[in-house]
Amino acid sequence: MKRAALYMRVSTLDQHPETQLDDLRQMASQRGYTIVHEYADRISGVKAKRPGLDAMMADARHGRFDVVLVWASDRIARSVEHFLDVLDELNRLNIEYVSFRENIDTAGPLGRAIVVIIGAIAELERNLIIERVRAGMRRARLEGRNIGRQPLLLDNAAIQRDRGQGQSLGQIAKGHRISAATVWRALNDKPTQHPEKTA
Repeated sequence: MKRAALYMRVSTLDQHPETQLDDLRQMASQRGYTIVHEYADRISGVKAKRPGLDAMMADARHGRFDVVLVWASDRIARSVEHFLDVLDELNRLNIEYVSFRENIDTAGPLGRAIVVIIGAIAELERNLIIERVRAGMRRARLEGRNIGRQPLLLDNAAIQRDRGQGQSLGQIAKGHRISAATVWRALNDKPTQHPEKTA
């Protein structure tokens, strides 16, 4: 018998979680699921922090249930991207996802196909983001703008002098606002000494 988790979310405009709860309990009963926990959030769908959803995902990672039942997919996620992330993680954890309103069940062949399609869409989106970043970097280079950190300019002579006066690496690093590792590299990056020519 599969262990089921129910997730409900109601906004300030919808004060009737019982409607969702009744439908989900009936669906769980029809499928022979044992309900192990019911999670609920009373919050707008666009809010990032959701204690109920966070608790459910934490329990999912600990293997405390086998299937998640939701009344509708827009109840569980605040955006398409967030929905893809949640579904992808549940799939990786081998936890089935069932939506009452959309009649989505990732345990069946159609549901598994939907997971594959959603995974492909998520991967495409990630690749598009990467390509946009690369295109932006190429454009910045063509326009002569620096990308990334500014080069670190060191006063090697002053670092060598401070070391010669007996300062520790930490003291020098603090004085020059650099790391001790950078001080060490500067001290060991001495110019090559050329022997004087003899007549």
